[in-house]
Amino acid sequence: MREGIVLFKKHLIINERSTETLRAYMIELQNFTQYYENQYNGPVYLDEITVRDIEEYLHELKIRGSHASRRSRMVYILRSFYNFATRQELVSNNVAARVDSVKVQQLERTFLSDEEFEKLVAVITHDLVRVLIYTLFMTGLRIKEALDLTLQDVDFAAKVIRVKHGKGNKSRIIPISDRLLPLLRQYVDVGRPKCSSSNFFATKVSGQLSASMVNKTLKQAVAQLGWTKNVTCHVLRHSFASHLVRNNVNIVRVQKLLGHASLKTTSIYTHATMDELSEAVNTF
Repeated sequence: MREGIVLFKKHLIINERSTETLRAYMIELQNFTQYYENQYNGPVYLDEITVRDIEEYLHELKIRGSHASRRSRMVYILRSFYNFATRQELVSNNVAARVDSVKVQQLERTFLSDEEFEKLVAVITHDLVRVLIYTLFMTGLRIKEALDLTLQDVDFAAKVIRVKHGKGNKSRIIPISDRLLPLLRQYVDVGRPKCSSSNFFATKVSGQLSASMVNKTLKQAVAQLGWTKNVTCHVLRHSFASHLVRNNVNIVRVQKLLGHASLKTTSIYTHATMDELSEAVNTF
């Protein structure tokens, strides 16, 4: 089992899976292997694992308090691992493919209305963070994607932001809106500190703004406003998507802007208020 995991890790690296994906896969597979090594008091072999073994492990995770989302991810990881092992003829069949998927309740995502966003940025005094927050809200960038941007990635002439290494190492191009463009220009011309860093969002000392700093600033702003909702960098991405959907932007276009591989992922942003639902049913 452990030898197979080493080969699988090399496969993921060759296929340029992100460091986050690689880390998550390895942790879960190592935990799974360690559990059955303890159970069997010895090494575990790929062809020894049964459907029942996987189901029992999932049950053990549930007993330990793991959320359904983690158990669902565990099934996906084992299916990927055994699919690889089958193709490499390390084992004769993908035993994980016969394990039922774990149902995960899809909760509506938190998002900010345009009015709420204006109230939020009005109380943020950190200039660099405020520009970044505007960018997240108006582009839908993931926080890591935004912090990884270089000066060359933001093309003012073409009015686009080029994301070179997004989630899953995918690249995409995002147009800069007419409202965001002057904010970014002013930041580069006036607000950006003089430093050797090539990062677009740069600090004078380290040259690199951190995600924790941005989220901390958001948390402080929310507390100042007396809000109860949790607002993070990722909520700003949700807000961007929700804004587009509410303005009847085609969901395929929303998918491309967000960099989603599947429309199923994008569909979670189709929020609807009770008033909107009431209006819908009264169209008959």
